[in-house]
Amino acid sequence: MQYRTLGTSDVRVSEISLGCWTLGGLNWVDGNPNGWADVDEAEAIRAINLAQDRGVNHFDNADVYGNGRAERLLAKALGARSGSAIIASKLGHFRGTAEHAYDPLHVRHQCEQSLKNLRREHIDIYYFHHGDFGPDDRYLPEALATMRAMQQEGKVRLIGLSAYSEADFLRLAPIIKPTVLQSSANALDDRFIRIGSPVRALLESQRMSFVAFGPLAQGLLLDKFDPAKPPTFDEGDHRRGKSRFAQPELERLKPKLAKLKARFGETTSDLARVALQYLLHEPVVACTIPGFRNVRQVETNLSADAQPLTDDDARYVRAALA
Repeated sequence: MQYRTLGTSDVRVSEISLGCWTLGGLNWVDGNPNGWADVDEAEAIRAINLAQDRGVNHFDNADVYGNGRAERLLAKALGARSGSAIIASKLGHFRGTAEHAYDPLHVRHQCEQSLKNLRREHIDIYYFHHGDFGPDDRYLPEALATMRAMQQEGKVRLIGLSAYSEADFLRLAPIIKPTVLQSSANALDDRFIRIGSPVRALLESQRMSFVAFGPLAQGLLLDKFDPAKPPTFDEGDHRRGKSRFAQPELERLKPKLAKLKARFGETTSDLARVALQYLLHEPVVACTIPGFRNVRQVETNLSADAQPLTDDDARYVRAALA
């Protein structure tokens, strides 16, 4: 397994790490679907154990993934090997009874609850999970002060910022000074990490690392879905009703994926390698965190390890998916 250092820290994570959102199962937050179709707990544990055996050392979680269920399942799977893992978690989408999820008392409460769920004394990377700190960022100063206090106490090792817009990153990163930025990135949408983007420039100037979630575009880059039979998703699955999984979008994507297959191979593993290594081709990307629900998916993702793309390969992928 290949590893990269996070920013200016001494923390090294596996280039192919794992995202734990799926482990939370079906879920709702404030009445909105926020989960995935239920996973088999025993199979998920086998998948996590396989990943560790193969060198994966970084697992990305959040309080809102199953409202604690994903953190607890990860802790159960890691067991005595938890100490050798780099574990990330996040807060911000689950506000409980607080007026705002970044109320400083809630920030501390969620950290303590995540530590209990994870059965740990510290969180290696603790992210603000979005960039909404209230009107005029009213919750930012105290939330950040609380986060830094927890870092001084040894409960948090590195501070991260997960966000969804260029504006949030450019506004907040200079204030928060995180070690890591995290957002969605894949070969269909690499806006934050491509050369020339303001966020890429920020990453380079501040010597921060980028962690890419959704690197497989939720299976779209694996040619997983048939346009003639678009997928259906259960209530509580956040993919339900999303246009990217509807027939018109799947039909537009099909010939683009055919170009990738013609050059790189037709298997799911071939396509996973292209998707993951396309992101890792950019030096600002520390790792990808594809989701998983079983051993087969973990094996597919790990088959991409140490198979980098050439500059010409990366240009071809970019052109094929444009």
